[in-house]
Amino acid sequence: MESLAMLRQLTSHIHLHVLWEIYDADSAARSSSSSARLNPERWCFISLDSGSNSEGHYKMIKGVKSEVMKPGEAKGPPSKKARRDKNHEIVMDENIWKEFPEDLFEVVIARLPVATFFRFRSVCRKWNSLLSSHSFSQQCAQVQQPCPWFYTITHENTNSGAMYNPLLKKWHHPLMPAFPAKGIVLPVTSAGGLVCFLDIGHRNFFVCNPLTQSFKALPSRSVRDWSRLAVGMTLTAESTESGYKIMWLEANGDYEVYDSVSNSWTRPGSLPSCVKLPLDLNFRSQTVSVGRVLYFMRSSPDGLVTYNMESHVWRQFSIPLPPHSNDHTLAECSSRIMLVGLLTKNAATCVCIWELQKMTLLWKEVDRMPNMMCLEFYGKQVRMTSLGNKDLLLLSLRSKQMNRLVLYDISNKKWTKVPGCMLPRGRKRQWIACGTSFVPCRTAAA
Repeated sequence: MESLAMLRQLTSHIHLHVLWEIYDADSAARSSSSSARLNPERWCFISLDSGSNSEGHYKMIKGVKSEVMKPGEAKGPPSKKARRDKNHEIVMDENIWKEFPEDLFEVVIARLPVATFFRFRSVCRKWNSLLSSHSFSQQCAQVQQPCPWFYTITHENTNSGAMYNPLLKKWHHPLMPAFPAKGIVLPVTSAGGLVCFLDIGHRNFFVCNPLTQSFKALPSRSVRDWSRLAVGMTLTAESTESGYKIMWLEANGDYEVYDSVSNSWTRPGSLPSCVKLPLDLNFRSQTVSVGRVLYFMRSSPDGLVTYNMESHVWRQFSIPLPPHSNDHTLAECSSRIMLVGLLTKNAATCVCIWELQKMTLLWKEVDRMPNMMCLEFYGKQVRMTSLGNKDLLLLSLRSKQMNRLVLYDISNKKWTKVPGCMLPRGRKRQWIACGTSFVPCRTAAA
């Protein structure tokens, strides 16, 4: 009851949504110490990375005292919000925050924006250890998943990545684990906050959480050749704690499935006779997953090939592509299968979105890029790559004269231009080579 009363007193001064704002600002506060609480001398705040758009400065600030009304006293004017000084630093009330219940820290921190959480992991060892805490993982599981981020590779830096946060409209440049020095490793798929990487020789797989640098090199697969692969990834349950599976598929029908629980590759069987070989897979399109089912895009005939990672059932669907379209990519939104492509007629080029009609097995156009945005492509030979295929699409549109990035929100049918990716302390805009989307997860372990 005492903790509940304390929380009510706290929220009467500042609501929880203001707490998010405070911790997400370009400043931070430190509280006083007590024998059972955090040592203020160890409070410090660091940036998530050396992001291309951030020049944040963080200072340690001691709170100022405020008068707390006692029973029987006359009620004064309404309390003011935490004040800011000229440098936009927030000064917090020491008398309130030093009494914040310890058992509520995980509840609050789990609901902070992802980028904010990583800015103050160095506050103390206890907060940094939350990443491996089972109770903190449970708190995070109760929070609605954030919108996808995008992990990309640029032409100029093939061995380091750049992450785009659509909410902040900001590029991050994380430090990645040591991939093989002589190889080029590319992101190919993701699930549960983990990104799967494949070396350019198609021989070795790696799994990594780009936020925490949790890293794992997978065992070598039994088939070692230079054929191109389509790769898909699914979760065994609702989170990575229960394991994940990765599947590679070749055009000749060879495939294997990796299970993180057994840490091994297996060959569950062979393709049934109903699936026509060779598959003639569309390697420009990333594999889409809906639940435990993977969707691969194929040509000759145009259509889809699906594989259920749980029941090991294959299915094939013949679906003609929309006329006058090219550079097709599969996408998914709320279990709906979508198609993204360039529609070209005469000298005009436009990005179109189609949805698969389950009854007729035909693609129906549901949206297209606004005309004002398409004018930039008029008369140019444009190629398109989709960097991510769940809910949000990051489209890379290229020609000899340009490289544009456009974000498309499938649910809200909203088109947004994305700021160019530049290295920290650099001025040259980087050309995006490839990438994939992933749902940022603080607790996902490879």
